[in-house]
Amino acid sequence: QVQLVESGGGLVQAGGSLRLSCAASGRTFNSYRMAWFRQAPENEREFVAAIRWQTGTTSYTDSVKGRFTISRDDAKNTVYLQMNSLKPEDTAVYSCAAGVIGKDYNYWGQGTRVTVSS
Repeated sequence: QVQLVESGGGLVQAGGSLRLSCAASGRTFNSYRMAWFRQAPENEREFVAAIRWQTGTTSYTDSVKGRFTISRDDAKNTVYLQMNSLKPEDTAVYSCAAGVIGKDYNYWGQGTRVTVSS
């Protein structure tokens, strides 16, 4: 059974940094892409960043390019989201997702809350 467990959220001032972690278990993820999504209050969930597990190829939404970095650690089966230069508009619940490349994301974590104060 696939499990995704996020950690690392919290309260930070604008301009600060946080690193989110997503510990993945239950299978090998070589054929998967892993992603971070976020959902702010009263907003729809939006894509933040993704990484192909095997190749390390990454993609980002425009609003986080140059500030956020997604990466993975094969040995720890963990995906990270390094968030720098945080802004109040980055405040949201961040969730980790996994899906076979070319298909929908079908595994989701519970989410971790990030609050950026101005």
